[in-house]
Amino acid sequence: MISEVMPSYGRVDISFDRGDGAYLFTSDGKRYLDFASGVAVTALGHNHPHLVEALTKQAAKLWHCSNLFRIPEQERLAHRLVSHSFADTAFFCNSGAEAVEAGLKLVRKFQHDTGNTERYRMVTFDGSFHGRTLSTISAGANAAHQAGFGPMVEAFDHVPFGNLNEVRNAITPQTAGILVEAVQGEGGIRPGDVAFLKGLREACDEFGLLLFFDEVQTGMGRTGHLFGYEWAGVTPDVIALAKGLGGGFPVGACLATERAAIGITPGTHGSTFGGNPLAMAVANAVLDVLLEDDFLAKVRTTGNKLMRQLEGVAEQWPQVIESVRGVGLMIGLKCAVPAGGLVTACREAGLLTVPAGDNVCRLLPPLIIGDSHVAEAVEMVGNACKSLAS
Repeated sequence: MISEVMPSYGRVDISFDRGDGAYLFTSDGKRYLDFASGVAVTALGHNHPHLVEALTKQAAKLWHCSNLFRIPEQERLAHRLVSHSFADTAFFCNSGAEAVEAGLKLVRKFQHDTGNTERYRMVTFDGSFHGRTLSTISAGANAAHQAGFGPMVEAFDHVPFGNLNEVRNAITPQTAGILVEAVQGEGGIRPGDVAFLKGLREACDEFGLLLFFDEVQTGMGRTGHLFGYEWAGVTPDVIALAKGLGGGFPVGACLATERAAIGITPGTHGSTFGGNPLAMAVANAVLDVLLEDDFLAKVRTTGNKLMRQLEGVAEQWPQVIESVRGVGLMIGLKCAVPAGGLVTACREAGLLTVPAGDNVCRLLPPLIIGDSHVAEAVEMVGNACKSLAS
């Protein structure tokens, strides 16, 4: 008999009653150090007082009014995101997949409205992940996500991640743009080579394409910069945001230059819930914290410390961890054993992590962690390795 909650997840038999900062607590009081962050979502940890205040204050005023009317906090958030990015305009939605979908439509509309109606295809990459809708699983490159849902949306040309020659070979008169993650998250925390990412910009400029960065996981401070494209030193035309943007509240955004958004007029795209007052209040509160002096510099410093200390664990337990890779507080442990085994062993040691592709155990801690959390996590990873090696 099917469960009343549709069985689309392989859940661990643990439920949490509350959270505080970098920790989650079960109903019986057991504490876990949360280096999963709801898969890079709770960027400011749990029960952050500024976010709680913003949400409860807005909840007592107005939840929803639709985009048929002006929403002042939406306008404020758009202004702040634009002011701190390459972009000129922002569209708000509810999730990462929706943000990617909005960007894909925007790229096609740009080509259509600039007289290139034959251009609709996107170059995408092996190991990528862009969401769970039909078009985003088609854009991604995970056969397990696609199985049983065919035929795929026939508009994506996959090439090896990091191979600029293959990218250029894949560009045809039908190509509209390139969709890429600066750091592949679900694919196993695989940072793109900076020269490769800059080469994508050059190819787009040469062939009249739009460069679209999927920043659902790399955005909002995760790499130690507000946006992942800043880490790479490459300016895109379009980006998709979600996850950390709401600190746990569902919200997504698609940011674009004025040139890229030339085809977006009333009625061309929309969202019933997107950019509602509750989501906007929380997202603005998240930005309040991320834009504080030295906050992102501290993320970079903490990420470097965590990386170095995990490299020490890998040197001690090479039979468990082959290598450590990542950027900022987006770190992957490439495993010599099944990654799921390390995820389980870490959890048993009191540390929550996330599995990823390429046999990687992902660490995506809240951006608020400090040295004590780093030390605690490194000790737990070491204990997990010891248990697997014995």
